[in-house]
Amino acid sequence: MTSVIEPHKARRLYLLLRDQITSGRLPSGARLPGEPVLAAEHGLARVTVRRALDLLAGEGLVLRRPGSGTFVQGPDGARPVIGDLPNLLSGLIAMGRATGVRLLSFAYVAAPAAIAEALVLEPGERVQRSVRVRLIDGQPFSYLTTHVPERVGLSYSEADLAATPLLSLMERSGVTADRATQAIGATLAGPEVAQALDLDVGSALIDLTRVVFDPSGRGVEHLHALYRPDRYAFQMDLVRTGAAGERRWTPAAPRPAKPEHRAVKPETTSRIRRPAAHRRPAP
Repeated sequence: MTSVIEPHKARRLYLLLRDQITSGRLPSGARLPGEPVLAAEHGLARVTVRRALDLLAGEGLVLRRPGSGTFVQGPDGARPVIGDLPNLLSGLIAMGRATGVRLLSFAYVAAPAAIAEALVLEPGERVQRSVRVRLIDGQPFSYLTTHVPERVGLSYSEADLAATPLLSLMERSGVTADRATQAIGATLAGPEVAQALDLDVGSALIDLTRVVFDPSGRGVEHLHALYRPDRYAFQMDLVRTGAAGERRWTPAAPRPAKPEHRAVKPETTSRIRRPAAHRRPAP
């Protein structure tokens, strides 16, 4: 039936047009072909084309003017915020942008085997588990699940965690974050995460796992973070080092800190992209 939306085909057209817009092949101000033309060109029903355009409009990439057509707006052009990975909010606060957090859950639980091993816990040692959603300009960009040893978690309250970055709370209580291991990959959003991050189920996410240790080698935090790639990205500055024939890429030395920013760690920085006005299209 031509009146039935084909969600996979709609998303494929959305991704195709989105790539053309974000790459500049469709410049800002350009008028997209009408729904009948796009439907014929891609072999789709008009209702499917309309769904794809709704997705683009919801992301702020096009503006739909009844009677006039659909026009490219392009990315919103806001410069990304740069902050160090251990304390991402410092950069956001320095730039004066509105940020927030939603605390979804907070409880003390038995440590899952993988978490207990990663944190080097004592047998039977419990953990404080929390799930939070971080927001920029009121829009969600990260879904954070943290496990902290009970001995550390007792130093702050649920209200504290809803208002203050976790590492700041731990440092305030005397815990020293000495080193960390970190792995970055990609995954797809399940129903719970998709709802929290205002995404479709199956959307691509940046997947980060970090384990923080104190000077004695005991774990003080296990973080599993899922990020929207349209609002968060990693950047690393590199230089070529080594003798001829054995040259390799090495993390660059730190740049001098700008007056309005705190110093950024040299190895890796992160960027948060300020979202355009966002509206989820009706299913």
